[in-house]
Amino acid sequence: MSQVVTGEAVAIDLRPAQLGSRMIAGLVDLFIQLFVLYSVLVFTLVAVNPQDEALAVAVVIVVYVATMLGYPVIFETFLRGRTVGKMLMKLRVVRDDGGPVRFRHAFVRGLIGAVVERPGALFGLPAVMAMLFSHRSKRLGDLFAGTVVIHEGVPSMAGVVPAVPAPLAGWVVGLDLTGLDDELTGTVRGFLGRVHELSPEAQERIGADLVAQVRAVVTPPPPPGTPGWAYLSAVLAERTRRSYRRLRAVSRARYGPGEIPGVPLHYYPGHLLTPEVLAPPPPPAYVGPQPPGGYPIPGPPSGSPYR
Repeated sequence: MSQVVTGEAVAIDLRPAQLGSRMIAGLVDLFIQLFVLYSVLVFTLVAVNPQDEALAVAVVIVVYVATMLGYPVIFETFLRGRTVGKMLMKLRVVRDDGGPVRFRHAFVRGLIGAVVERPGALFGLPAVMAMLFSHRSKRLGDLFAGTVVIHEGVPSMAGVVPAVPAPLAGWVVGLDLTGLDDELTGTVRGFLGRVHELSPEAQERIGADLVAQVRAVVTPPPPPGTPGWAYLSAVLAERTRRSYRRLRAVSRARYGPGEIPGVPLHYYPGHLLTPEVLAPPPPPAYVGPQPPGGYPIPGPPSGSPYR
């Protein structure tokens, strides 16, 4: 798991594609490129019928560059970071800030791939070596273009989808989250995602410590009697909601309505503060302390005993 930082300095967790899936996608794309290269080359040589050896070599070079460079550039530009191989493997190229790639990103990636990474006896080796030594599996083209290849269909929350308990919906809207950095956010997310694996003692100890750390940098404090799990979940959900709202606004302004490249459709956090959540709930069979306002905080979700 890796954090992609948007232009608004908001971290969004996305899973970089690993070497295996990228190699499979690359082989699919390579097969298509070689087929197109062979077909176009034969057709061009027959049509041009160059008598001069130098002209024949020039034709081969032009067709090679046009095919090996044009294929990824055209597909990644018009399909917003995808090629045929990437679509099959559910991969997508995005910018380092999580936004969609544009022509210049696709061109740099394609140029480095065609000229540096794949020609001759070093076929693919520079790209593989770069990915092995990069914690986000970046090849040379990604490093120069400022891009990263991610899995589209993988939820980014490490087993937990943050939600705002209904009685805290009004409180989270006014939170000041500027002091909540990426490292602490990731720690909270990891704790909530794996809390069921911890002993009750570890849950209480780690949870109390995280609550204290978050309360030190987030204002205002929660309503009295708010359980620790509810506080952490609400803060995390609100931060996620704001992140996606900003990213989606930028994406809509630049590219029109639609999905955010690199973000699975099922993971859009619009459900975090739906009208049903914002509306006052009926007095159900909730368990937990009674905060001011008359509505009790529900008990922890199934599998998350931390309170």
